[in-house]
Amino acid sequence: MAVDEQSFEENVLTKKREKVEKPPLYRVVLHNDNYTTMEFVVLVLQKFFYKNETEANHIMLNVHKKGRGIAGIFTFEVAETKLSQVHSFAKNQDHPLKCSLEPDK
Repeated sequence: MAVDEQSFEENVLTKKREKVEKPPLYRVVLHNDNYTTMEFVVLVLQKFFYKNETEANHIMLNVHKKGRGIAGIFTFEVAETKLSQVHSFAKNQDHPLKCSLEPDK
């Protein structure tokens, strides 16, 4: 090996890659109540969670029959924003729709 090649190899810096962890995810959960209409729940799912009519109706039925339905799974900041949007919209429309966050398992 020539002297120039050897000194070049000694001076080459290698970049170490740091392990980047994925951020924790949170479920946005809609809860059943005796006042919010099924149609309003479907509207919320379409407007804020971009669900098509079939998906929105399926989730709404879970809310109605099981007491809760998962609207979506997001990073904390996005989930928190969705929660706030749903609560504000529901309040402005005179619906007591409750929404909460829980860590995704």
